[in-house]
Amino acid sequence: MPELRKDPILGRWVIIATERAKRPKDFKRDIVNLPEGDCPFCRGNEHETSAELFSIRDDKGDWRVRVIPSRKPFLKSDDKLWKKGKGPYDLMAAFGSHETVIETPEHIANMADLEVAQIKDVLRVYCIRAGEIEKDLRIKYVLLFKNYGYDAGAGPIKHSRSQIIAAPVNLKRVKEELEGAKSYYNYHQRCVFCDICSQELSQKERIVLDEEGFLALVPFAPRFPFEIWIMPKKHSPYFCGINDGEMYGLAKVMKKILTKLKVLLNDPAYNYVIHTAPFKRQYPGYWSTIDDDFHWHIEITPRLTRVAGFEWGSGFYICPVLPEEAAKFLREI
Repeated sequence: MPELRKDPILGRWVIIATERAKRPKDFKRDIVNLPEGDCPFCRGNEHETSAELFSIRDDKGDWRVRVIPSRKPFLKSDDKLWKKGKGPYDLMAAFGSHETVIETPEHIANMADLEVAQIKDVLRVYCIRAGEIEKDLRIKYVLLFKNYGYDAGAGPIKHSRSQIIAAPVNLKRVKEELEGAKSYYNYHQRCVFCDICSQELSQKERIVLDEEGFLALVPFAPRFPFEIWIMPKKHSPYFCGINDGEMYGLAKVMKKILTKLKVLLNDPAYNYVIHTAPFKRQYPGYWSTIDDDFHWHIEITPRLTRVAGFEWGSGFYICPVLPEEAAKFLREI
């Protein structure tokens, strides 16, 4: 029989469709190979991209990670931040920034195939760029995310890269999570994410990895099969508050998790998003407990199923794999 599970942060219900239960082999798809052409992101082709915004380089001066403006930005920093209304409708300039992080000079597609030190450099670049963007007081939130594979929204060029988008508003998905965490804290006087960590450590059914001060787990109410969250066991609201040692430990965990997904599911497309608290500024309505009620984490979602009419119409997600079974499969890889 199927069962409904409720996400303790967002209050979102998920249907675990056990009568449609699938095993990892049932999700393996043929990999989409689109015509690639010349790769502008490889070393030696720097002239084919926009001007470099930032880079990490080795002792010889060769770059290891580069940041460039997106070729097709959603938001632009050269626009003035205007706001206006038309009756019940609000409008705002598409102000902000959109950057591409080229994660390696080598033509490697999946972050799972990068060395741990290289992944650490990528994480370090995220924090450096976020710190630079934070100087613009018009920006409220920076979204750090990755699309890997055609089904996850990546283009035809198979070169490992991720994106940084800075917006003048808090994003809807972020606001929902912030409000859910605050509501839980107001009632319990505890961080919901810390409580999730404690519960998962006591049950051990949905944990995939417990290493380097981080937990990688399949959430209790996953939206997608083999969805994984990575979070620090030590409470922290800001992703960019991690130190050098923690960053290296996170890089090790990310490489292991992404490799498990690659091996178990035949190199699936996936997205990851880093959920962190907004910039620490005293905006009107900004609550004082955010340091206590929010806990940064990374959500990794393999693109194995498609959202259809029922999901769009109801707000329910349907997951055909028990999270406990998904975690077991991943632990065994």
